[in-house]
Amino acid sequence: MSSMKQQAPEKQTPESKRYWRSLERLYDSPVMQEDFLEQGQADEFPAGAAESPTGISRRTMLSIMGASFAMAGAVGCRRPEQFIVPYVNAPEGRLPGIPKQYATTATLGTDAWGVVVESHDGRPSKIEGNALHPSSLGGAGIWLQASTLNLFDPDRSQQPQQRQDGALVPAAWADFEAAWKTLAEEAGDGSGLAVLSEGSCSPTYRRLSEAFRERFPQARWLTYEPVSDGNVLAGTEAAAGSALRPTYHLEKADVILSLDSDFLGREGTAEAHARGFSDRRRVETRDDGMNRLFVVESTVTSTGAMADHRLRMRSSDIPALAAALAAELGLGGSTPELPESVRERLSVIARELKGAGSRALVVAGRGLPPAVHSLALAMNQGLGAVGTTVTLHPAPDVSRNSSPAELAALTGAMSSGEISTLLILGGNPAYTLPPALGFSEALAKVPHSIHLSSGVDETSSLCSWHLPQAHFLESWGDARASDGTWSVVQPLIEPLFGARSTLEVLALAAGTAGSGLDLVRTTAQAAWAAGDFEVEWRKVLHDGLRAGTSEAVSPTLEATAVTSAMAEASTAPPAGLELAFPLCPALYDGRFANNGWLQELPDPISKVTWDNAALVSPTTAKELGVRTGDIVSLACGEASVEAAAWILPGQADGSVALALGYGRTAAGRVGNGVGSNAFALRENGITSYRSGLEVKPTGRRHDLVQTQEHWSLDTPFVAERRPLVREATLDEFKEHPGFATEPEAELKLGSMWQEHEYSEGNQWGMAIDLNLCTGCNACVVACQSENNIPIVGREQVQRGREMHWLRVDRYFSGGETDPQLVFQPVPCMHCENAPCEQVCPVAATVHDREGINAMVYNRCIGTRYCSNNCPYKVRRFNFFNFTKATPELMKMAMNPDVTVRSRGVMEKCTYCIQRINQGKILAKREGRELADGDVRTACQQTCPAGAITFGNVADTDSQVSRRKAETRNYVLLAELNNQPRTSYLAKLRNPSADWPGAPDSRTEEAEG
Repeated sequence: MSSMKQQAPEKQTPESKRYWRSLERLYDSPVMQEDFLEQGQADEFPAGAAESPTGISRRTMLSIMGASFAMAGAVGCRRPEQFIVPYVNAPEGRLPGIPKQYATTATLGTDAWGVVVESHDGRPSKIEGNALHPSSLGGAGIWLQASTLNLFDPDRSQQPQQRQDGALVPAAWADFEAAWKTLAEEAGDGSGLAVLSEGSCSPTYRRLSEAFRERFPQARWLTYEPVSDGNVLAGTEAAAGSALRPTYHLEKADVILSLDSDFLGREGTAEAHARGFSDRRRVETRDDGMNRLFVVESTVTSTGAMADHRLRMRSSDIPALAAALAAELGLGGSTPELPESVRERLSVIARELKGAGSRALVVAGRGLPPAVHSLALAMNQGLGAVGTTVTLHPAPDVSRNSSPAELAALTGAMSSGEISTLLILGGNPAYTLPPALGFSEALAKVPHSIHLSSGVDETSSLCSWHLPQAHFLESWGDARASDGTWSVVQPLIEPLFGARSTLEVLALAAGTAGSGLDLVRTTAQAAWAAGDFEVEWRKVLHDGLRAGTSEAVSPTLEATAVTSAMAEASTAPPAGLELAFPLCPALYDGRFANNGWLQELPDPISKVTWDNAALVSPTTAKELGVRTGDIVSLACGEASVEAAAWILPGQADGSVALALGYGRTAAGRVGNGVGSNAFALRENGITSYRSGLEVKPTGRRHDLVQTQEHWSLDTPFVAERRPLVREATLDEFKEHPGFATEPEAELKLGSMWQEHEYSEGNQWGMAIDLNLCTGCNACVVACQSENNIPIVGREQVQRGREMHWLRVDRYFSGGETDPQLVFQPVPCMHCENAPCEQVCPVAATVHDREGINAMVYNRCIGTRYCSNNCPYKVRRFNFFNFTKATPELMKMAMNPDVTVRSRGVMEKCTYCIQRINQGKILAKREGRELADGDVRTACQQTCPAGAITFGNVADTDSQVSRRKAETRNYVLLAELNNQPRTSYLAKLRNPSADWPGAPDSRTEEAEG
C-alpha cells in the first residue's frame, strides 16, 4: 500500500487565510506560472471580452461624437413581430397568460424525482422540485431543470425509421407494428429473441416485463444502465441476503463519512441529500451546532468541497481503508497496512463515528466494489444507524444491472447468430458499453435490431429499426422513489412527433398494447388497497405521489459475508496510475450531450466548460511532465483515448480522472465531437476506476475553455481589502460571532448626493448562506430557464462572453495539494447606491421604488459603461443576436413572461421581477397584501440546499430580514458604500479538535 498518500491542509486562521481561484493566482512568480500555465490573467475581463466583434464599436463611436443623449431615442431593441390567434372556444379553467402547475415525476435510470412543471397555455416551460416528494423536497437539480430543453430538442426524431439499402429511411408506426407482428410469430417461444433494457424503477414496467417473459419464455432479458446502483445492490445482497437500496437521512446525522461518494452532487437523489445535510448546517446563533463531514475521495467533488476534513487518495485504495475502518469499529478481521498519516486520521474518524452512535452515517460511492457496500452496511448496522440515519428498501429486479458475464454472453450470442431479433429499450449501449466487449460489431450481425431512443444516436445508427421515444413530459408512467414511494408520471403536452413511451412500446412487444394511461391505471388498481380508486387517483395526480407507500426493512447481516467482504476489500491494488471515471456533473452519462445549457455550464470544481479534461494533481503533473492544456494519451490495456490535461488542486496523486458523457459522435448539432469518450476506457462498466493507466504526452496542445478567471473580483485593489469569502470554524464563531463584519475597512466612500430613502412599500433583498451552498449550479440553470438566457457557444465563452446572470465563484484556500474549497453565488447586488446607474448616459439602468436595479432594454444603446463601473462584474452584454439562429422548436422552451434580448443590449439579474409582478397580481385578485414567501426567485426556489433567501427586507419579520440580522451577515465590498441589497452569510466549518495537523503540503508528503 505504499502508493497510498494523503496530505492535510495547513492550519490557518480566518485572518490569515488566502483565497485563490486558480494556480495562476496562487503563484505570483513567473517561474511557477510557466511550470503550470502558459500565462496569467491580470485583467478583470478576459481577453477579447470587451472588444466589438467587427468594425467600429458603439463605444468608440460615442466617444468620438459625444452624442450619447442625441442618439438615445434612435437606438434600441429590435421590435419583435407577433401573431395572435384567438380561442374560438376557450378551454375550461384556463386564463390566457396565466401559467398552471402540474405534478409529475422525472426519472434517470433507477432514480426518480417528484417535480412540479409550469405550463403556459399547454406548453411546459419550467421545472421545479415537488416539496411533497421525498427525493426532491422542493429542490430541482440541473438535470431536472434542463429537461425542458431536451423536450424541445430539434434533433429529436420525428418518425420511426427503417433500414433499407444500408440507410435509415422514414417509416410509420403502422409499418413497425406490422413488422413486429411478423417477428413475434417467427420468434415462437423467444429462443432467438433478446431484450436489452435500460434501468427502470417503474412498477408498470416491471409488470409488462413479466408479461413479455410469459409470452416469450425462452427470450433473454438483460438490463444495462451505465450509471447504476449495481454495486450497492450486490453488496447489500451479499451482506443481508437480498438486494436493498439505502435511503440516507442526513438531517438526523451528527457525523458523516463519505467514501468516494458525491452524495451532495451527482449520486442518487442529491436534492434530498442536500436539503437534509443543510438542515444540520444552519447556524443562526452561537448556541447552534453543526454536523461533521469526513470525505475520502480521489477527485474533488461538491461533497468533498463541503467537508470539514478531506482525505485524498486513489479510488482503488479506498476499499482497504474501508476494511481498516470496519476493523476499528469492531467488525473483526485483520487491519490492512496503511500509511501512518492515514491511520492517524482513520482513528479520529472511527472515534467520531463511535461517539455519534446511531446518529452516525457511512456512505459508500456507487462506483466502489460490492465488498465496500457490504462493509458500509455492516458499519451502519454496528453503529445502530440503520433505521435512524439510513433506511433500507427492497429493490425490484428490473432496477438491477446484468452482470458483465451476462452482457458478454449476449454479445457472443449476437455475434454467433443465435440472436435473430434484439429489442433495445432506451439507453445507448453502443456508446456506453466497454468497446472491448465488441457490442457494436455484434449488433451489426443481428438480422433484426430495434432501438427505442429520442434521436438517432450511436446505437440507432447500427439498428434495423429506430423508434422515437417520448419525453417524460409527453408520457404517462409511474415510478418508485429510492424509498419506495409510488410516484406518477403524467404528460403536460401531447407527443410532439408522435413518439411513444417505453411502456407503450414494451406493451406492444408483450402483446398487451394499450395507452400509457390505461397501462398505469391497471397497475395502480391491482396494487392499491380497496377503496374509491377514482378519488385516490385524482389525489395522486394532484400530489404527484401516493403517500404512505414507502417500505423499509431491517435486515439481519450474515457474518460470513461480512468477513468475506473484509478480506476482499483488504486486497492491495496494483501500484501505479489509476484512471477514475466520475459521472459528469453536467452531461450525466452523455444523455444530455445535446443540451446547450448543460454543455455551457461550468464544472463546479474545475470550471471547464464545453469539454472534459484529464484531471491530474500538481504532483502527478510534475512527474509526468504535463502542463494544463497538454494533450495526453490515456491507455488502459489495448484501449486508448486522447484528452487535454487539467491540473486540479486537491486531485489525488496517482489518480487521473476523465468524466463520462463526452466524445459523442451522434448526439446532435450541439453535442457531436465535444470532449473525449471515457467509456472507451472502462473495463467492466461497473466500477468507477481502473488500474494500470499509462499516460503519455503527445506534444500537442488543446485550449480548454474555462471560466475560473472570468469576472474575477480578486484584482490587486480588491485583494487589499477584506476577503470576498469570509470563513471561520464553529468554535471561532461561538467565540467571535461578529467575525464576518469586524473590523470592516476603515475607508468607506461617501455619497456625492443625498441618498434616497427606500422606506415605503415592499423593499426586496436577498441573503445567500455560504455555509449551505454546495456549488451544484442548479441556481444557474434555473435562472437560464426562467429568464431566457441564450447559449453563446464555445468560442464566445472562451472570449469571456457567457451570458449567465448568476455565476458560482469557486475559491481555494491553503496549499495546492490539498486545499479547502468555498462556493459563492454572485448575482446582481441591486445596490441602493448603484455605480452602474451613475454612468449610464440614457438611464437604461434605473432604480424602482422597491429597491430593484432594473433594466429598460429599449433604452440601452450598448455603451457598456455600466459593466465597466460595476465592481461585482455581474452585467452581461449581447455582442451578437444570440437568439437569432434558435430553431423554432427550441423557442417553445422560452418563458413568455420575460423579454428576449437582442444584439447591443446589456442584461443582468432582475430579482425575477416578472415573478414579483405575478405575486402582486395574485395578491390583488385575492384582496390581500403580499405575504412573506409569496414571491420566490428562480434561484431560490430551485436551490436544493435552501441557501438562498429572498423577500421584503422592510418587513422585520420576513425570513430574509431574519437572515440579514444574523451576525454572520456581510456584503461584498462594503467599503465602496454601494449598499447592496444582496448579502452573504459567512462560511463555517466544524473540524475535529483531534484531527492531526500537517506541514505545508507543497513541501512535504505523508509517510508511505
